[in-house]
Amino acid sequence: MTNAKVPEREELTVAGPAGPLECLLETPSVSGAVRGAALVCHPHPLHGGTMQNKVVHTLARAALDRDMAAMRFNFRGVGASAGSHDHGVGEIEDALAVAAELRQRFAPPLVVAGFSFGAAVAIEVARRLEPAALVSIAPAVDRWPRDDDWAQPRCPWLIVHGDADEIVAVDSVVEFANTLEPGPELLILPDVSHFFHGHLVALRGEVSGFLEASDLT
Repeated sequence: MTNAKVPEREELTVAGPAGPLECLLETPSVSGAVRGAALVCHPHPLHGGTMQNKVVHTLARAALDRDMAAMRFNFRGVGASAGSHDHGVGEIEDALAVAAELRQRFAPPLVVAGFSFGAAVAIEVARRLEPAALVSIAPAVDRWPRDDDWAQPRCPWLIVHGDADEIVAVDSVVEFANTLEPGPELLILPDVSHFFHGHLVALRGEVSGFLEASDLT
């Protein structure tokens, strides 16, 4: 890991389709240029999901390890973000608005990442934006509709899931991945629950390693 210093933090708002979105931008405190940016999407707003979630924080740190900026944000209706929950439809638009802000601030590459509900949103965002890479942690693949002609994002893609996930069944994620061609890189961690309790350091290392190995341009 290249970034050992505390990152610089900027609290800001981004204009979203339902009103201002509360965001937290972190940039690495290292010499040299920032190497792109990562957008990180949080878990389900109706079940306590916010940008302060520990897995979301871990994803941001993995991006910072690679000297990338990391933008976390609250979906509409969460924290200081305007609007109300829109069952994933409006949340995709929220994420696209924040991604546009990142692309104005930073040169490529752009990485899109998310956890649980946020991972499902991130997948749909990646299908629209074709980022340099996509990271999906415990994606809720059995909880959002997909058309018969649904096609996977065209970028390097990592899915990480725990085989003891009590919320999103690991079998559903394996089945989903097996339907795709060429399919994502799928990493199943043994004895790991949905929230990665006790395994956040390992998760950070896996995501950081994936970003390092990917051709991020």
